[in-house]
Amino acid sequence: MLRGLTGAGLGALENQRQLIELAGRYGFQAVDTDALSLVKEYGVEGAKDLLAVNGVVIGSIGLPVEWRGTDENFLQGLEGLAASAAAAKALGCTRCCTYILPSTDEKSAPFMAAATRRLRLCAQVLGAYGISLGLEFVGPHHLRTRWANPFIWTLQETLDWIDAIGEPNVGLLFDAYHWYTNGLAVSDIERLRPEQIVHVHINDAKDVPVEEALDNGRVYPGEGVIDLKGFLQGLRNIGYRGPVSQEILAAEAPAGTPEELAARSKAAFDLVFSAAGL
Repeated sequence: MLRGLTGAGLGALENQRQLIELAGRYGFQAVDTDALSLVKEYGVEGAKDLLAVNGVVIGSIGLPVEWRGTDENFLQGLEGLAASAAAAKALGCTRCCTYILPSTDEKSAPFMAAATRRLRLCAQVLGAYGISLGLEFVGPHHLRTRWANPFIWTLQETLDWIDAIGEPNVGLLFDAYHWYTNGLAVSDIERLRPEQIVHVHINDAKDVPVEEALDNGRVYPGEGVIDLKGFLQGLRNIGYRGPVSQEILAAEAPAGTPEELAARSKAAFDLVFSAAGL
């Protein structure tokens, strides 16, 4: 598995270059970032050189399409998806991810029908560039009733939806926080096939009742109560070998400079990866 960073948890980064350089300096092997912006700023060869010099790859890009809103907004975003996918392919990235909110103000059935069509189209565009689409189920209990109608928040519901979307390049973005807030076990990971997992996020939870764990209440790996040793061992046992990227969502920006927070992140990864025997 590749140790990865996102910008979430590193404070006020100046730009993508700083993220890439910090990742390389502190022994990370992947970053989740915007490939198209890198290509626009540095050109394909310049971006490749920046990644190579720092010894990192792009773990995943975000889906640059708003599939949850109006048809107009969706179609506007879809127009630029090919450019993002082409940039990602040029830089060797094979993963693109988006999240699923567990409730919606739309009526659930028509929302599901529209979202299925839209994500199928996105997957088809991405697939033409050799890129997989990862869907992230979101587990915190407070978001299940944040909007008027329930949607999807469990692992099995997400797997069923992936089957309904019906494209071979669609799988899971598997996040430790959502695994924990769904009350899942290592055995649930071990029932998956590695090809079902597109990408992985790692983080930790405060010592509060799981029903009270807030989506923006995450802490650094090893600083909370999630069984990250078991989480990582489960992924290893099924043969997952892709990026495991830190994503720390918090209500307040973490104290410290990006350099200090990158060092804190390295110590966190060293702790939990060592405990898992990785």
